[in-house]
Amino acid sequence: MTARLPWREDRGLGGSRLARSPELWAPPGQGTAAWDTWRTHPASQQPNYPSARAVAETTADLRRQPPLVFAGEVDDLRADLGAAGRGEAFVLVGGDCAETFEESTADHLRLKIQTLLQMAVVLTYGASLPVVKIGRIAGQYAKPRSADLETRDGVTLPSYRGDAVNSYEFTAEARTPDPARLLEAYQHAASSLNLIRAFTKGGYADLRLVHHWNRGFTKNPAYAKYESLAEEIHRAVKFMEAAGADFDSLREVDLYSAHEALLLEYESAMTRIDSRSDLPYDTSGHFLWIGERTRDLEGAHVELLSRVRNPIGVKLGPTAGPEEVRALMERLNPRGEEGRLTFITRMGAGRIREALPPLLQAAQRDGRPVTWTADPMHGNTITSSTGYKTREFETIMDEVRGFFEACDDTGTVPGGIHVELTGDDVTEIIGGSEQIDEGSLARRYETLVDPRLNHQQSLEMAFQVAELLRQV
Repeated sequence: MTARLPWREDRGLGGSRLARSPELWAPPGQGTAAWDTWRTHPASQQPNYPSARAVAETTADLRRQPPLVFAGEVDDLRADLGAAGRGEAFVLVGGDCAETFEESTADHLRLKIQTLLQMAVVLTYGASLPVVKIGRIAGQYAKPRSADLETRDGVTLPSYRGDAVNSYEFTAEARTPDPARLLEAYQHAASSLNLIRAFTKGGYADLRLVHHWNRGFTKNPAYAKYESLAEEIHRAVKFMEAAGADFDSLREVDLYSAHEALLLEYESAMTRIDSRSDLPYDTSGHFLWIGERTRDLEGAHVELLSRVRNPIGVKLGPTAGPEEVRALMERLNPRGEEGRLTFITRMGAGRIREALPPLLQAAQRDGRPVTWTADPMHGNTITSSTGYKTREFETIMDEVRGFFEACDDTGTVPGGIHVELTGDDVTEIIGGSEQIDEGSLARRYETLVDPRLNHQQSLEMAFQVAELLRQV
C-alpha cells in the first residue's frame, strides 16, 4: 500500500477544460464550468468579503495552482468507502475541529498522525477488518457559525470563521474576511500533505512501532483495563513475526485528507477535469462533506458537490427526516454508486436511539448503497460551570454505543466513526480514565472553536469502539 501523495501525476487530472461526458456533469453553458451551477442557488455560511474584485483575483490564482489530490487517489477512497458500506472495512475520520495556520507544523501533524495510526491498529484488531484512515487535515481551515456577528463589551465584529476566512483576534482588521487567506490555506494544505507523505512512507507508520506506542499507553494505571486487549494485539504481532510476515509492506499506510466543503469559491476554484475521464474532481481533498447547516437540498453546497466525483459525506442531525435522507440520496448519488455517499450522524446521545433508526430504514427502503458513520461530538456540546465550551467523554461514548445499537436493530452496517481530536495533551473534554474535571479545563484549553479529544482520550475511545466491533 502507498501513501496518498499530492504530486502523484500518474494518478490523473489535467487542465481546466469543460466536461464532455455524462449528463450529470454536462456544462450549463458556453464558457462556464460544469460545476459552477451552484452560483444560481442560495449559498449559506459564506464570508461577506468587502471586495468582489479581490475574490475574483484570488480564485483566478487558485485555478492556476497544481491540484492537491488526484483523481486516482479519490477513486481509491471511493472504493474503500464502498467496502466499509458492505461491512468489509471500517472508517476512522479524525482531526481538528478547525485547523489553524499557526499549528500547521511538523510536530502538530506528527502527533495527529500518530494518534490516528494508534487508533487504527486497535480498531483493525477489534473489527478484524482493514481501517480506512482519513484525517481532518490539510483543508479544515473554515467553520460554519451560528451567528454572523459577535459582540464583546459593546463592540460588534464579524464572527471568526476559521483561518481561511479571517483571524481570531477581536479587532476590526483581524475579523474582516480576506480572500487572500484562501491562497494561504492552499499553501498550508500543500505543505501538510507533503508532511503526511513523509510520515506515512518513511517508516513512522510501521505496525510494530505503532503497536509499541499502544503498549506504552496501557502501562499507565489509568488505562489498565485495556491491557488485556493490548496483550491480544501483542500476541498477534508476535505471531505474524514468527510466521514470517512481510513487515516491509506494513511500514506504509494510506492516509486520506478530508474537510467540510464550506467555502464555495475555494472548492469551485480547486475543481479540475480529470484528463483520463473528462470528469470534474474537487482536488482540495479526497473526501468532502456537507455540514448540518448547509445540507439544503436546493442550496449551493449540495449543488456543487453533486457535480464532482469525490466521495461525499453529509452530516445528519436530529432534525433530519426519512424523506430528506432519500432526497439527498437522489441528489448526490442518483446512480447508486458504492462509496459515493456517506451519512455522518450527529444526533446527540439522548436522541440517537430514537432519531436514527427511521433514517436507516429509509435508506434501506431506497436500496441505493450508503456508508453510515457516527459523529458523536457535535450533538453533545455543553458549557461548563466555569464557562468553557466542552463535552463529556462518557456522553460521547454513549452516542457511539447508541449508533451501534441502532445499526444492529435495523440490520445496518456500522461503517465508521468521525471524531474531533488532537495529538496534544489538551484539557478540553471532561472525563475519561484520567478524570479531567471542570476545574482542569483551564489548564490546557487551546481550541479556537470546538473542544477535542486529547491523545489519551482518543486512544481510550479506540479501545472501547474495538470492543463494540468485536460484538458486530
